[in-house]
Amino acid sequence: MIKPRLKKKYEDEVVPAIMAERGYRNRYQVPHLVKIAINSGLGRYHDDIKVFDATVDELAAVTGQRPVVSRAKRSVANFKVRIGMPSGVRVTLRRDRMYEFLDRLISFSLPRVRDFRGLDPESFDGHGNYTLGITEQIIFPEVDYDKVVKITGMNVTIATSAGSDEEARNLLTALGMPFGRPRAHR
Repeated sequence: MIKPRLKKKYEDEVVPAIMAERGYRNRYQVPHLVKIAINSGLGRYHDDIKVFDATVDELAAVTGQRPVVSRAKRSVANFKVRIGMPSGVRVTLRRDRMYEFLDRLISFSLPRVRDFRGLDPESFDGHGNYTLGITEQIIFPEVDYDKVVKITGMNVTIATSAGSDEEARNLLTALGMPFGRPRAHR
């Protein structure tokens, strides 16, 4: 089986570079990617089966894996939500699919974002995990623009084994993540 391009880069270039930079003695001390979780909420379209099916199909096309449906745990009368209604879809990618998705995200999808100035380098959670929001699913080449029912967004969370945000930032930068300047907080 062919090894994903980004995984090969991680093993051949990133691991030796981080080991030399940080003074690690063992390659297993170097942080690595654990998983990528992609979540797309349905919002007020939770009862529109056409939007729901389109969201499931688009997320499956983007990730190469069938999404899991998230359902409402409580009824909320103000939002017209009842227990068990679909509220979103999610996918967790691991191993080779994770590297393939991240490679496509970095190489093809993010450069297609209008007025892209880089990702926010402050979007780490304090434990070495990075989350970014994508406002339009049409930045992915796998999504056919003519068949899009509704423009929806998604959250992409990249979980790493890094103990700190600084280590995770170094890892993702070495993998080619296009970080920009920190944004001013509102």
